[in-house]
Amino acid sequence: MVKFSIIIPVLNEAQNISSFLSKLQSLRTQAEIIIVDGGSQDDTTDLSQPLADKITQSTKGRAKQMNAGAKIASGEILLFLHADTSLPDNSLLLIEKGLSEKYQWGRFDVELSGNHFMFQVIAFFMNWRSRLTGISTGDQTLFVQKKLFYQIGQFPDIPLMEDIAICKQLKKYSAPLCLKARVITSSRRWQSFGILRTIMLMWWLRLLYFSGCDPKSLSGLYSKDKKRT
Repeated sequence: MVKFSIIIPVLNEAQNISSFLSKLQSLRTQAEIIIVDGGSQDDTTDLSQPLADKITQSTKGRAKQMNAGAKIASGEILLFLHADTSLPDNSLLLIEKGLSEKYQWGRFDVELSGNHFMFQVIAFFMNWRSRLTGISTGDQTLFVQKKLFYQIGQFPDIPLMEDIAICKQLKKYSAPLCLKARVITSSRRWQSFGILRTIMLMWWLRLLYFSGCDPKSLSGLYSKDKKRT
């Protein structure tokens, strides 16, 4: 049995998937790479074939896709990685050394690509907020012991905020392992929709979520806002 399963939800990532997966090849002695495609209309799966250990199809949606990947995972530790995020050096070793009975799940600090000074500010507050609350986002690359993942019932089947929702459940069983090593995630979301606009939107959506709003309604607001750009 492999120690780690790296689960990657994808959708129409043909432009970048080969270079992204190439960076993970050195980890395949310790981990299996699982691609979960949500219905791509391009060559994502064909390009992934020689660079992944398992490829499966799923209904579109990160929660659904990540649960589908976990279902076929053979690793003891599940790592959920976005296709626009790079892992730090020795990432798997850091996780293996850090996980324990006290820390059964966790995440990395995050750094945003791009040179705009605001990206450093955004990353600082993401990392600070995560340490303060014990809640992290998918951009910070969640990892969890598989037995605990199934004990809490996997990712909730919601179209948005699935990362926050699962963290709330995981916190009931252990504190998160907050690794200072940084994953580097793409700033394309902020660049595409505007830095200030994206910050305000995400904070507003989180406020509504913690106030009890239905994630389906929030997903509609998120999609509607993106279409205005």
